[in-house]
Amino acid sequence: MAVPLGFFALFFGYPVAAITARGLHADGGWQFARIGEVLGDPDVLNVLWFTMWQAAASTGLTLALALPGAYVFARLDFPGKQVLRAVVTVPFVLPTVVAGSAFLALLGRGGLLDELWGVRLDTTVWAILLAHVFFNYAVVVRTVGGLWAQLDPRQEEAARVLGAGRFAAWRRVTLPALGPAVAGAALMVFLFTFTSFGAVQILGGPRYATLEVEIYRQTAQLLDLPTAAVLTLAQFAAVASLLAVHAWTVRRRESALRLVDASHTAHRPRGAGQWALLAGVLTVIALLILLPLAVLVERSFSGPDGYGFAFYEVLASAEESGGTFIVAPLDALWNSLQYAAVATVIALVVGGLAAAALTVRGPRGEGHTRTGRLVRGFDALLMLPLGTSAVTVGFGFLITLDEPPLDLRASWFLVPLAQALVGVPFVVRTMLPVLRAVDDRLREAATVLGASPLRAWREVDLPLVRRALLIAAGFAFAVSLGEFGATVFIARPDNPTLPVAVARFLGRAGELNYGQAMALSTILMVVCAAALLALERLRTNRSGEF
Repeated sequence: MAVPLGFFALFFGYPVAAITARGLHADGGWQFARIGEVLGDPDVLNVLWFTMWQAAASTGLTLALALPGAYVFARLDFPGKQVLRAVVTVPFVLPTVVAGSAFLALLGRGGLLDELWGVRLDTTVWAILLAHVFFNYAVVVRTVGGLWAQLDPRQEEAARVLGAGRFAAWRRVTLPALGPAVAGAALMVFLFTFTSFGAVQILGGPRYATLEVEIYRQTAQLLDLPTAAVLTLAQFAAVASLLAVHAWTVRRRESALRLVDASHTAHRPRGAGQWALLAGVLTVIALLILLPLAVLVERSFSGPDGYGFAFYEVLASAEESGGTFIVAPLDALWNSLQYAAVATVIALVVGGLAAAALTVRGPRGEGHTRTGRLVRGFDALLMLPLGTSAVTVGFGFLITLDEPPLDLRASWFLVPLAQALVGVPFVVRTMLPVLRAVDDRLREAATVLGASPLRAWREVDLPLVRRALLIAAGFAFAVSLGEFGATVFIARPDNPTLPVAVARFLGRAGELNYGQAMALSTILMVVCAAALLALERLRTNRSGEF
């Protein structure tokens, strides 16, 4: 626990506490009275209520649409499966402002639905919910599907031999085994939708606002830091309570599972039911994932003189000057790849150690009960960055990491540190269900045979978790590649990332700037898809089952 605790205390707890304290300490004293004033404001209560219920609705809708997809990618084998699995992850790394603009083109004035049927969904809750499914579909598919692919299907088959129907066998055998992974995926989806910013701001209009949107408004527009600090504390308290409940309930229901090589569990669709399920999943992916992405690609080629590469040619040849964007736009691609690679390494080291610490089970007893509570609290702590305002984290980095021995504000290393904060929870949530499913007797047998703890981990745990480790690396890289909220505050003007460059173009008027933003977004999609496809093609050790 030492390394993850130190990392989070230094690069998360300290900056967030400092910026919140600065907001509450104004006019020469502490503004604790503002807490009651802000939380008693009916408008703030409405924002808090909308934030909670839209996050719950988005999570439920995402699970309903993505769990069938998790089964299809885990158990069925069909042409183009690896490519499609990489493609469905692309929305997760897109800057929210870009994806929000794509959905606005589909659902807003003059969009596809408006042209075909005269229906507009912008400024409605449905547009927000659909955009959240678009972003988080891959979270469920890859997190749940990663474990589902390694569950031994013969256990469910044995239940059917004993008289259980197909659904009863799935409900009694498979679903309990998937419980921790489903709960972990639901938690991540809820946290991302609870702190949703870009999609709500673009698609919700002035009528809807989450806590994240209100924090940004109070900080950047009204310059009311005390109110923003109170809202940050409210957001923090809600997220911490949710994480505590999740850690306590899920931990009690975990057990060792029989895991097999994922390459042995997939098969061609059998029967009309599986073919219909595959068709339904492909339809959902086409409508909710591929169609918005296709809109972005189409707009990147739609120049002033018709379709062509005009916007890409401008990106390749133009080098802007000025205080806001002083590098060639395509240089932002190289910056993003470098930052994402470093952030992925940090996230794998910190998240891997944290997942290993959370895997340990001890005997029952009073002392071990207290240790269990400490472990559950540590588990909840690791997820806090997903539920904390990126605006708060970015400002916190600027005001705390600017003095020796932590004078990092002018260093390039500050960006991957901020990106790794978001990547670590994905590494933990992806690896933890698989690590906890490993039977302790395998490690004990290796120890009896003379293996050291390091060799036991290398010979027993690593072959079983290698696939989960690759999935975790892909998630961490993808999240780092598209992180925007904190990066926009700390990235140096001469070293912007791709999402920051896209946002700068979108913030400028004119068709040329908008077209370059769409072209950069398309490049970001292609790079992400290529990286994820490379991970999909890596083969795990096919040594069979344990």
